[in-house]
Amino acid sequence: MTAGEDCRTILVAGTASHVGKSTVAAGLCRLLADRGLSVAPFKAQNMSNNARAVPVADGAPPAADPWGEIGVSQYVQARAARTAASTDHNPVLLKPRGDAESQLVVDGRAVGHYSAGSYYESHWADARDAAAAAHARLAADNDVVVAEGAGSIAELNLHDRDLANLETARFADATILLVVDIERGGAFASLHGTLALLPDDIRDRVAGAVITKFRGDRSLLDPGITEIEARTGVPVLGVIPHDDPGLPAEDSVSLPDPSERVVDGGQDGVPDAASVTVAVPHLPHISNFTDLAPLARTPGVRVAYQPLDAPLAAADAVVLPGTKNTVDDLRAAREAGLGRALRAFDGPIVGLCGGYQMLGDRITNAATESTADDLGAVDGVGVLPVETAFQPDKRVEAVTRELADCGALGGATGAVTGYEIHMGRTTVPDGVPQPVGPASAARGRVLGTYLHGLFGNDAARRGFRDAVFAAAGVEQPAPADTPDQSPSDAAAALVDAHVDLDPLGVPPAPDA
Repeated sequence: MTAGEDCRTILVAGTASHVGKSTVAAGLCRLLADRGLSVAPFKAQNMSNNARAVPVADGAPPAADPWGEIGVSQYVQARAARTAASTDHNPVLLKPRGDAESQLVVDGRAVGHYSAGSYYESHWADARDAAAAAHARLAADNDVVVAEGAGSIAELNLHDRDLANLETARFADATILLVVDIERGGAFASLHGTLALLPDDIRDRVAGAVITKFRGDRSLLDPGITEIEARTGVPVLGVIPHDDPGLPAEDSVSLPDPSERVVDGGQDGVPDAASVTVAVPHLPHISNFTDLAPLARTPGVRVAYQPLDAPLAAADAVVLPGTKNTVDDLRAAREAGLGRALRAFDGPIVGLCGGYQMLGDRITNAATESTADDLGAVDGVGVLPVETAFQPDKRVEAVTRELADCGALGGATGAVTGYEIHMGRTTVPDGVPQPVGPASAARGRVLGTYLHGLFGNDAARRGFRDAVFAAAGVEQPAPADTPDQSPSDAAAALVDAHVDLDPLGVPPAPDA
């Protein structure tokens, strides 16, 4: 078949948030792509502060900047589909910034900051048009569009404005695969209730359901599956066992409560006594925390998310992550005593994007990046001799930088790739080292950079690991690093082994 001719859209919808939609969608993208089909991921409207810089799609409204941003899940799903990510894959993105406001991003470009009421009253119709146009472009060029819903598809209060679920199903003429999580309990009740609450035209589109996160003997589910199929007339197309393929989390709901200290990593067989701990202060508006995932997968490294007022005595290094609200998070961190703790800390410190801005001496035009409108300037932590001025414009771009020797990265050198998504411009005085290219800064054990994805580069990750082990006086485990398993392949294997795709009407492979 020719791409775009009779394109099929599959909407992976859920009975609730965090039921496994992203895993199923990524698995479908990789599985169908490996069968020779051209596949595109799609999420009409996403709410996430984990974003990636991608090219603005061909055919989207023209813009001066060729780069835009989309949610991390659609970026990952595009890679799973073996296609280049673009803004069409997530045409509407809401980035929460506090005080019941979100930044609205349409076709990759920031439009403004709005409350939920203002968005739905004044901007939702335009957002829907942008999403429908993006889907049409994808459908014209692909055999299959794998759309991911958001939250629950059965939220009665949103039925007239549910862009990611109901509206997508309608304008995309989608076949729906309903995902339900059995780990949290009540899976059959959730499935039955969701189907009962769907509008008739949407319920008619549901081809089947998938139960996720199952532990134990699969046969024990059979009586329940038989009964739910009889009651609803909707077949259960598969039961996916509990298995984390390692896909990045979409939003901070997956992180521990900010008042708790929770350690990520430790499944590497390395004893804690032979490991090092990287503390990550849990900022109230933390964003792009997926930057830390490669460190948590590094043997011997433990990434500890901890409250702002938690002591750093047990840490061997600190990474201050990105934030959607630099100024308010800086004020919260200083009030909690984190600034004093960072100034006294003698191990490696890395600030990423908003975390970098916080490490500097001063932030001006602070009201631009705060929910308070009466701020002019605020003092930073003061461990880097830089100053950041906020302006309304936003920088979004994928970049390549050359690493230069610095203490926080253990002398690592070479090219590194990543992306920048930030407001504000940082001034670095003459003579201050800039080891990760323009606008970065280093002093002694401290590094600040706007480069998201820094630790996804082998050279930077290994250099940081070397610096942390050296500072801690701990001998590194051998082997020091292991290749990452492909999360997309792992998700595809789960879907392939446990889900019947025939009822979804997936088109045959080109050579079938």
